[in-house]
Amino acid sequence: MEEYGIPIFRRNGRMKYYYDYRFPIGNLTIEEDGHGICGIYFGIKKLEGEKKNTELIREAALQLSQYFDGRRKKFDLKLSYHGTEFQIKVWKALEKIPYGETCTYKDIAESVGIPKGCRAVGMANNRNPIVIVVPCHRVIGMNGSLTGYAGGLEMKEYLLDLEKRNQKLKERY
Repeated sequence: MEEYGIPIFRRNGRMKYYYDYRFPIGNLTIEEDGHGICGIYFGIKKLEGEKKNTELIREAALQLSQYFDGRRKKFDLKLSYHGTEFQIKVWKALEKIPYGETCTYKDIAESVGIPKGCRAVGMANNRNPIVIVVPCHRVIGMNGSLTGYAGGLEMKEYLLDLEKRNQKLKERY
């Protein structure tokens, strides 16, 4: 879509693109903004921008496929965060949670320097737009219970089980 010959779906001066893929868990829509991956969403989404299978989106899909087959433990994608300074701090802390392990909201709150900020961390976790790659599914409640997840608790349990099952497989990528 254009207005006066200029694409109107831009963020920070960059055109946005998205494309959806089918994975063992169902469809995921992957979004990029010309700078990095800025969204991975459950289901088929029609997002602002152009539906286009860019090189970066294809790379993200490939790495997600490798993750689901148990041979990728770390993602090597350029990410483009769009959020508040605090949200971005939390999302970067989530990236540090090792494959196959979990931590609590309190652990993340302490790691970002706000030991009593569990609720704020929970809200930032909830707003994570780059699911799986930024592993918000690895955050659990203090008592070890699974807590809310954008894909639902069954999806969270599936991802954690997948990682536990594949933890001993050698990473190929």
